[in-house]
Amino acid sequence: MADTSTMPVRLIGLDEVVEACDRVARALRGADVKVDTVVAIARGGFMPARFLCDFLDISRLLSIQIGHYEAGAQSAGGVTVEYPLGGDIDGRRVLLVDDVNDSGDTLQAALAYLGDQAPAELHSAVLHEKSTTIRRADFKAEMMREWRWVLYPWAVVEDVGQFIRDMDPIPKTRQAIHDALRERHELVLDPGQLERVIRYGGLAVDDP
Repeated sequence: MADTSTMPVRLIGLDEVVEACDRVARALRGADVKVDTVVAIARGGFMPARFLCDFLDISRLLSIQIGHYEAGAQSAGGVTVEYPLGGDIDGRRVLLVDDVNDSGDTLQAALAYLGDQAPAELHSAVLHEKSTTIRRADFKAEMMREWRWVLYPWAVVEDVGQFIRDMDPIPKTRQAIHDALRERHELVLDPGQLERVIRYGGLAVDDP
């Protein structure tokens, strides 16, 4: 299990996600890579994959789910395909999409699995790739040289809720939560984000 007590976090905004997808789409076009099927790695790859479908005019979107990380960077153990592909990619030109390429285990497992489905071409793309990965993506919007947990808009409640539950003692007021996230994770949420973490993350606070 990863130590989440003082892990630095980089919060990614939705506009930054769109810009990152745009950079990936332009890189694909610049390399003259033409794909007809996008496969999202669930769950983090769903939104980037949908934007890339829009930018590249692709209607065929499939997904697979790989077991690797739980919320808040807790390791789930071995890497396995938990939910297999729901469509045929035999002879297709496929782009595999995820949000972040961290250790490379997820990407490696997904590529191996899809490669066995006989696609005509198989490419990979991520928004952010960490320099320590064991398996590089073919296309990425940004290479991260300094390790940080990347927090996307679609995972704020899940991940931050876990960060807070991992704290000892668990802060019991909104201000204490705000301060602890800033001090331990270099993370500052806006009031709306913090309220959603408390409301939907199952957190008990003493202040109304």
